[in-house]
Amino acid sequence: QVQLVESGGGLVQPGGSLRLSCAASGIIFRLYAMGWYRQAPGKQRELVATISRGGSTNYTDSVKGRFIISRDNAKNTMYLQMNSLRPEDTAVYYCSILTMPTWGQGTQVTVSS
Repeated sequence: QVQLVESGGGLVQPGGSLRLSCAASGIIFRLYAMGWYRQAPGKQRELVATISRGGSTNYTDSVKGRFIISRDNAKNTMYLQMNSLRPEDTAVYYCSILTMPTWGQGTQVTVSS
């Protein structure tokens, strides 16, 4: 049974940083491309960043240069380093396997002064 557990969210001021983690179990983590998604109130869930099995990364335009996605296959964990946070980054953040969307509880990120 696949399980993905997100953590690391919180309240941060504009310009601040947070590091999200996604702990995976029930899969051979290194075999899967992974992604971070987010859903703001009243909006559709959007794909923010992806990382391939080999570590290649892609980002949606709004986070390029500010967010960094990474993975540690030995720890079955994926990360999202978020820098220069903006109020519009406020959302619930989810991680998922790209080819097999599987949703955990998410972690809330709130950017506000």
